Amino acid sequence: LYKNRNIIERFFTRLKQFRGIATRYDKLKSTFLAAVQLVSAIIGIN
Repeated sequence: LYKNRNIIERFFTRLKQFRGIATRYDKLKSTFLAAVQLVSAIIGIN
């Protein structure tokens, strides 16, 4: 279980590198969720 924790922590570190996600510019929950999903897809492709 601990072995997989590293993968999740690295994912969130890469996610927070995007400025809009880290500072949460989006006020609406749905817009923020869409931004997180978009960035997750970008990270997944790379």
